[in-house]
Amino acid sequence: MKLNDNTHSEKKIDSVGFIGLGNIGRPVAKNLVGNDFEVVVWDVSQQALDTFNDLDAVIADTRREMGRRCDIIGICVRDDADVKEVILGEDGLLAEAGPGTIIAIHSTIKPKTVKMLAKIAAEKGVHIIDVPVTGGPHKAAEGDLCYMAGGEKEIVERCRKVFEHCASKIVHVGDLGMGMAAKLCNNLITYLQLTAATESMILARHANIPDEAIDEITDHNGNMTESMKLFLGLRRVSDGMADDKGLQDMLRSYTQLAEKDLKLALDYAFDLGIALPATGLCQQIMGKTFGLADTNRR
Repeated sequence: MKLNDNTHSEKKIDSVGFIGLGNIGRPVAKNLVGNDFEVVVWDVSQQALDTFNDLDAVIADTRREMGRRCDIIGICVRDDADVKEVILGEDGLLAEAGPGTIIAIHSTIKPKTVKMLAKIAAEKGVHIIDVPVTGGPHKAAEGDLCYMAGGEKEIVERCRKVFEHCASKIVHVGDLGMGMAAKLCNNLITYLQLTAATESMILARHANIPDEAIDEITDHNGNMTESMKLFLGLRRVSDGMADDKGLQDMLRSYTQLAEKDLKLALDYAFDLGIALPATGLCQQIMGKTFGLADTNRR
C-alpha cells in the first residue's frame, strides 16, 4: 500500500501508527488491524515487519512518514534513548507530524522523559501521553492488557476507541507522567514477588520439600499469584538446563529488562526524595532471581 497525505483531525481517526514490533508491540499492532482505521507499522527489524506482510497494514518506509500520515501513533520500544530517537531523531516522528497528532508512549521510561518530550512536541501542536502497559505477551495477543494512562483526559479519551482493541482495562491515572509512575509501582510489586517465589523455592528444595507440596499450600493460602506460578514453572525447568544457551539468552533478556525497570523506579524515588531499600536490593539480585549464569549478577 502507498502512503497518502493526510490532514489530522481532532475528531475522526483515519490512520493509526505503531512503532516497535517486539514481544508486546507485535500482538498489540496486530490487534489494531482490521478495524475502521488504517494501520501503519514500523520497526528497525525487517523480520518483525515481515510478520505484517499478509495483513491489511501499511509498512512505512520511515518514521517521519508515519508522523505525517497517522492521527495516533503508539510507541513500544525498549528504553528512554530509543523513545527519544523515535520522536526527536532526524527521521523521527516530529520531523513531519502535524498539529493534533497524538503520540502514545507504551514503553516503560522515566516520567520526566515523558514530560520533556511532551514539552517539545507541544511546540508543534502535537500531543504526547504516557500509556505504559502490563499483562505480558500472552495477554497482549488476547487484547487483554491493562493500559495506565497519564496526560490530558480529553486526549486519552480520544484514543480510547483505539486502545480498546488491545486492552480490557484502561486506567487514566492522572497528569502527564503519572501513567509511567503507576507502571513503575506495578513493576516493583512484580519483581519483588518473583524474588520471593525464587527464594521460597530455593529454601524448600534445600529442605527437601517437594515442589508439589509448596504448590498445594500456596494455592490454598493464596500466597502465590498466577504470574508467580508461571515464573516458578520457568525456574524449575531452568535448574536442570542452566547451561542451555537459548535459555540463558532468554534469561539474560528478562534480567536486563527487570534491572532497567527497577532502576527507573529507584531513580524516580530519588527524585521524589524517598528510599526504597527492598527495591534496591531486588534490583541487584535480579540475575539470581531469574537463574542467570552470570557471577557478576549474583
